[in-house]
Amino acid sequence: MAIALDRLWTSDPQRALLASRNRKNGEWDFPVVPENSPRAADFDAVPVKNAGVLYSFTIIHPSPKSGQAPYALGYVDFDGPVRIFGRLAGTDRPEIGSRYVPVPDEAFGYVFNLVQG
Repeated sequence: MAIALDRLWTSDPQRALLASRNRKNGEWDFPVVPENSPRAADFDAVPVKNAGVLYSFTIIHPSPKSGQAPYALGYVDFDGPVRIFGRLAGTDRPEIGSRYVPVPDEAFGYVFNLVQG
């Protein structure tokens, strides 16, 4: 199943994930509230910029029968503030406090890549 990347990302050359900011209280939500939602008028689409900080993670160990390697999932905190859940890439051993950037991914819509150094 293909993910509609245009609904998750800005169209800018330097793409950014899209979140929603509530016009009344300023709180951010992810993903962006769809335009056809009854609540769409309450939100503005905003880009999630810069690297975020890993808040929490888990390592998934699929069944050996699946043939899949273990992988990490985690929550990453971004300015806004907004906390986003997704797949972590770039290391076999994530560490709380590490910095991650979101990047487009055909299979999942986005993944978080570890910022080196």
